[in-house]
Amino acid sequence: MKTFALAATLAATLAATLALPTAPLFAQAVTGSYLVTGTNFDGAPYAGEAVITATSPVTCEIQWITGGTTSSGICMREGNAVTAAYVLGDKVGLVIYTIQPDGSLVGSWTIAGYNSVGTETRTPN
Repeated sequence: MKTFALAATLAATLAATLALPTAPLFAQAVTGSYLVTGTNFDGAPYAGEAVITATSPVTCEIQWITGGTTSSGICMREGNAVTAAYVLGDKVGLVIYTIQPDGSLVGSWTIAGYNSVGTETRTPN
């Protein structure tokens, strides 16, 4: 009888653990501080730092400082992709990253009103 009760308790504990929200997985995958390197529309390199903060199991806030420029926005994870919309000065931008096996984010970005694409890599700091 005690063996059955112990097995039932362990099964219930395992089921409850498996049913936990996925926020910790999201947090482990993309939230945190990053070193940023990229190229502008003209190919000129830039570097800086960035932070991603989870706001739900699939959404986040994103901020980065490159040179003397600060931009921030919202982001969302879908599978191995992270997309973000951000404000840079008075323009809206869009970036799409692919999550790499080492935890880095590699992507491309654009800004409204420009017909060009830049590149960016975020490496966990």
